Amino acid sequence: MKVTPTAIEGVLIIEPKVFGDARGFFMESFNQRAFNTAVGREVIFVQDNHSRSTKGVLRGLHYQTTPHAQGKLLRVTQGEIFDVAVDIRPGSATYGRWVGVELSSHNHKQLWIPPGLAHGFLVVSDSADVLYKSTDFYAPNAERCIRWDDPAVGIQWPLGDMSPLLSEKDALAAGLPPAM
Repeated sequence: MKVTPTAIEGVLIIEPKVFGDARGFFMESFNQRAFNTAVGREVIFVQDNHSRSTKGVLRGLHYQTTPHAQGKLLRVTQGEIFDVAVDIRPGSATYGRWVGVELSSHNHKQLWIPPGLAHGFLVVSDSADVLYKSTDFYAPNAERCIRWDDPAVGIQWPLGDMSPLLSEKDALAAGLPPAM
């Protein structure tokens, strides 16, 4: 497994070893011991989620507040997305900054987003299936959302001529919370 740090501390791009031939491929998509070594601590996942979305769907930027903040390990099993993490950790040197990574069923990359960051993605293929592991259970009372186009964050979504397809909740989201 290859692990690449990003410009935000703790956010990692993880590339599993893929063994392919004329028959297809094999990869170990998750190994607890290797993952813990990569992130430098023990991480316990409690929930797996699967979403399917069509081209132009933009989900996010979602997060949960403490004590229900979620770390997420994401991968795409079909299609391609532009995946984004935004640092909203109080006192962080990179508060309000974002990183974006293309995740696809072809590149097999995964993104580890530790607790304390907001997350969102844009589907750039005709459709995409996204699987992700979470470190805490979904807690509706702790759920929050940052506006996808907040100028304070300035994400450069690869929309081209598309207008994003948003849920009502995401369309009504507030801006970046003030740094503490």
